Amino acid sequence: MTELRSLRRRVELGLILLGTIITASAYALAGLGTTASLPADVVPFLGVVLALMIVAHLAVRRFAPNADGLMLPLAALLNGIGYVFVARLDTELAAPQATWTALGIAAFVATLIVVRRPRDLQRYRYTFLLVGILLLLLPFTPLGFENLGAQIWARIGPIAFQPGELAKLALLLFFAGYLVENRELLSVSTFKIGPLMLPDPKRLGPLLLALGAALVIFVYQSDLGPSLLLLMLFLVMVWVATERLSYLVLGSSLFALGAYVAYTQFSHVAPRFEAWLDPWNPDLVRGEAYQIVQATYALAQGGLTGTGLGLGNPERVPVVTTDFVFAAIGEELGLLGGTAVLICFLLLVGSALRLSIVADHAFDKLLAVGIATLIATQAFIIVGGITRLLPLTGIALPFVSYGGSSLVVNYVLLALLLRLSDDVTTRQLRRVEREAVPA
Repeated sequence: MTELRSLRRRVELGLILLGTIITASAYALAGLGTTASLPADVVPFLGVVLALMIVAHLAVRRFAPNADGLMLPLAALLNGIGYVFVARLDTELAAPQATWTALGIAAFVATLIVVRRPRDLQRYRYTFLLVGILLLLLPFTPLGFENLGAQIWARIGPIAFQPGELAKLALLLFFAGYLVENRELLSVSTFKIGPLMLPDPKRLGPLLLALGAALVIFVYQSDLGPSLLLLMLFLVMVWVATERLSYLVLGSSLFALGAYVAYTQFSHVAPRFEAWLDPWNPDLVRGEAYQIVQATYALAQGGLTGTGLGLGNPERVPVVTTDFVFAAIGEELGLLGGTAVLICFLLLVGSALRLSIVADHAFDKLLAVGIATLIATQAFIIVGGITRLLPLTGIALPFVSYGGSSLVVNYVLLALLLRLSDDVTTRQLRRVEREAVPA
């Protein structure tokens, strides 16, 4: 056990050092490309990045020593590349993003310390549901305020944040806890409506009420990206818990119906859909489709290898530091750079899914699947929107986009994954040691 623990931590430390070198090199190249000189703060920048990642590594070494050695370096690299682009595109956002990164690392360490065994969170499932709903309602209180047409922000003192990001984490924990308790009853159909056989409404009702309330609030906030993300999370977790494909089919049908209703009833949905279908329409190209058209130009300008860090013009894309940061990466690092970022996400999500396969407790499995779904769906929705695979919805690219709420929550999700990994690996190793003892 000691050898495996030591090997994983050495690999993690080596990859963190490599990622720090890549991040610092990218920061220096972005400065050279923008001002033809090395940034004056490149050495302090390297020191701060390295110090934050070493703190996270030491926390894993102390509180989750048997955890996977790949997840933290991948997240650190994504975070580092994202910071380089945020600082290169808007220097005024560099300091806030660095502060939020530090807070994210603090939340990461705190989660590792507080959550000693993830399955214990199952006991607080209804508390998480209540917290999630209250967080979603927070923007409608005097603490909330509107920004860019979406009522999704709240301010407490000097800190402005998106409560919806925290609500996703709370609802994820509720779904996992509730499904573990009721998955067998949800797997059998005992209630008939016409030709349809459904599970007991008493078991299915709380889930649908929680999901429906969250979706209604998100839609009312004009925040469609999180609505789609939450629906995907719900469908995947129910499917994994019950192993019934009918839930996916029924959920997809309801989603198609809901999308049609939103298209016909909400004034801000139809223009986005039309801009997705025909962005070059003269009536849309300088209006609703302007953002996606500029992103398309940026990706085309980048080509295979990109224009070079600091040598492109991604600032022409509106809100490029948040929703469209992948367009900036595609322009200045090209198809190869964009693919490298996507491979980092694939490796991170793959590690989480592999963890769900080897976990021997239902809550652990569902939690790992849920976290993998959250990260993968967010990346898929926003990259798909920028490349016109999907209609555009505003959502952050995990660890990369500018945004404190998203960054902190993603570091908490990462800490839960590492805690799960440590728990599962420790029990597996102890089982192997017991079986190896001669009778």
